[in-house]
Amino acid sequence: MHRVGIVIPAAGRGRRFGAAHPKQFFRLNGQPILLKTLRIFHGIRAIKEIVVVAPAKYLKDVERLIRSSRLNKVTRIVAGGWERQHSVWNGLTSFTRPPDIVLVHDAVRPLVTRVIIEEVIRQSARHKAAAAGVRVKDTVKVEGRKGFYTKTLDRSRLWVVQTPQGFRFATLMNAHLMARKSRFLGTDEASLVERLGIPVKIVEGSIRNIKITAKEDVPLAKWLSRMR
Repeated sequence: MHRVGIVIPAAGRGRRFGAAHPKQFFRLNGQPILLKTLRIFHGIRAIKEIVVVAPAKYLKDVERLIRSSRLNKVTRIVAGGWERQHSVWNGLTSFTRPPDIVLVHDAVRPLVTRVIIEEVIRQSARHKAAAAGVRVKDTVKVEGRKGFYTKTLDRSRLWVVQTPQGFRFATLMNAHLMARKSRFLGTDEASLVERLGIPVKIVEGSIRNIKITAKEDVPLAKWLSRMR
């Protein structure tokens, strides 16, 4: 069995959320979003170590939250960087022991399922890289000059990418090192790995696996959590 570690980037400042504290600390059905997310991964047997990346000013708050919740798989709580990519790098370099497989999952996706997580682990072990996603249902167009649509994309080949994303640890570390060397800033870990010429295996995600980025997302998340 592969040893699996996970980095939970929770260092976002949450400007779009419009609250006094970052969105990962907002309560969803009575508990902080970050805690709900952590508990899901804590219950996966293959996951042996969890690294949480938090805003520097909230490190002690996160430590108290995790200690009181007895999440003993969380071995490190480290400060985030200016961009998400920098935060993930801080997490990757903080494992007490390098895992075989590493997952990266947004702290504010608290409705991910065990089935999705375990499939990402399996596929990333088999193919070096895997990411959850859902097919695009809407028509997607490309904007040209002066605000006019100029092209319609073939939606049968389009996916909205989610997390978790999983990789062989050495593969993701190499991708990050190459990105740092060329000063490339990607939107997710899969985009860094793609630059190495490594295809990323698609794992069917779920429309319930939403990312909570604004207060308007909270009522939907509460409704979806009751439907599980």
